[in-house]
Amino acid sequence: MFRANAIAPSLIKTRGGLFEAIEKFRIETREWLEANCLDSMRTPQPENEVVWGGRNASFKNPDSKVWLERMAERGWTAPMWPKQYGGGGLNKAEFKILREEMAALKCRSPLASFGLSMLGPVLLEFADEHQKMEHLPKIVKGEIRWCQGYSEPGSGSDLAGLQTRAEDMGDHYLVNGQKVWTSYANHADWIFCLVRTDPTAKKQSGISFLLFDMNDPGVETRPIKLISGSSPFCEVFFDNVKVPKRNLVGQLNGGWTIAKRLLEHERAMISDMWSETYSLEGLAKEYLGEQDEQISDPLLRDRIAQLNMNTQAFQLTLDRATEELKSGKGPGAASAMFKLYGTEQNKSRYEILISSLGAQSLGWSGDGFSRKELGITREWLRSRGNSIEGGTSEVQLNIIAKRILNLPD
Repeated sequence: MFRANAIAPSLIKTRGGLFEAIEKFRIETREWLEANCLDSMRTPQPENEVVWGGRNASFKNPDSKVWLERMAERGWTAPMWPKQYGGGGLNKAEFKILREEMAALKCRSPLASFGLSMLGPVLLEFADEHQKMEHLPKIVKGEIRWCQGYSEPGSGSDLAGLQTRAEDMGDHYLVNGQKVWTSYANHADWIFCLVRTDPTAKKQSGISFLLFDMNDPGVETRPIKLISGSSPFCEVFFDNVKVPKRNLVGQLNGGWTIAKRLLEHERAMISDMWSETYSLEGLAKEYLGEQDEQISDPLLRDRIAQLNMNTQAFQLTLDRATEELKSGKGPGAASAMFKLYGTEQNKSRYEILISSLGAQSLGWSGDGFSRKELGITREWLRSRGNSIEGGTSEVQLNIIAKRILNLPD
């Protein structure tokens, strides 16, 4: 007969020691954050105060620079990356505690970076040691700002149809071609770029993954102005750009595997990038009034409650997926589900904000509208692009159907 008390003392001792270590880390983390996260870094983050880093980094709020430096010094801009590359070296339990304690203090994210969310994870998986040592510490510190060279005028959803060429010139590659919808290319220092290195192979088989400097001769960027009035996207042109062979990541003609993995990380990032600058409840009460300390419009109140429940459920799903990632698996096809749902959640959030503003959401300029109202309208228009970037919603539905639900073509 099994006797629980025969093994319970050793288990209790082991688990007790683990619990004590975790609680000690929580206390130390809380104390450090309280001492180092400046008061202005515990407020909602306006879009113009987001820190992207880079050679020409700008800090609208000087405290943002201090906060970035302090977090980067501990490796907490990339908490779970290995310490030898500048990361925090945290395990999954410690990372969860760090997130919880930052949320409790309302700490801002110290750094927004495609290097952190997309490039870094694939460098850890596919790059050689020299490439990791050269690029990862700079990403952690926010010293280099990266952009993504994927989509082309003739290959968006059909990414494998890309035509940008990289010709082998002996000691370097010569890159010619064009990319489009490249986010913040006009502000980026380096680009991670898909190029065709074997035009005779099947389209997925002749692609390679290159890294190069946006200041290299022959690189030109042109912003694409959107209806929102801003220009986050660019066209990028390559005219005989020389790229050293040491900047090839992974195997020659093996870039499609890296490209797919990076897309998984990108879609997971997009699904979790909603802005929390504005409180849904606070804005609704401000513009529609209150009744018994509740939003006066019962239909809008119901929409907000439903969105909040969906958001909480979605966050729990993302947390579970994060736990699964620690086993060494990539996000996989589930990233398509996250990207699709996160996109729709973000669009719903902005629709509620617009509904709350009423006629004040119709402004584009002029004294009759506040800066906040104009900002929300522009961000609402920008949110429509979430259903295109990182793979259209239609493409995500196809991935879900084929790779998750196993439906026939």
